[in-house]
Amino acid sequence: MSQKGKGWLLAVAALAGVWLIHHGAGTQLVPPQPASAQAFAKGPVPQPGSPLAAPLKPSPPVRIRIPSIRVDAPMMRLGLDPDGSLGVPPAGDHNIVGWYGDGTPPGSEGSALVAGHVDDARGPSVFYALGTLRKGNEVEVVRQDGHTAVFSLDAIEVYENDDFPDERVYGASPYASLRLITCGGGFSKSTGYRGNVVAYAHLTGVR
Repeated sequence: MSQKGKGWLLAVAALAGVWLIHHGAGTQLVPPQPASAQAFAKGPVPQPGSPLAAPLKPSPPVRIRIPSIRVDAPMMRLGLDPDGSLGVPPAGDHNIVGWYGDGTPPGSEGSALVAGHVDDARGPSVFYALGTLRKGNEVEVVRQDGHTAVFSLDAIEVYENDDFPDERVYGASPYASLRLITCGGGFSKSTGYRGNVVAYAHLTGVR
């Protein structure tokens, strides 16, 4: 892993999904959670038989589409706050997704980190239905260079806060991979969401 990649891993993994857990808001309706059949069977690898497209040169993402759950949202760059935690998309905007701008841009070689709110006190947000995704579902990321990176879902898993697999989620990848993250794992009125839902995908095509 490059020094830049190591720095990104350390900065983001240290969060262990904390900001996502604590920004899930106070709704009592628990979002859909992933079915066990949608988890990896033998570790975080592409689905057998699924094409593996060549990575693109780095270019910032501008929009994300997930047709199966009707997501069509603009993307914004996320950085680190003064306390070292990852910044978040604006809480008042239900339809915006962030990507970690000091890491891998979606479509380039490595693991691109994408995060979105699941809900707030007013209702569902952009990644509310993330837990309903299934293996093979497509994710499209429109990039600033005019290319649309098309990803295929390999698995979707849910993790408790105390058992968040940093290396599995944030570790380096030899191909262009994508990690979609939101809150999940049950909800407590006193502490918020107890964990995270993470969807794993890899680049299968470019338009």
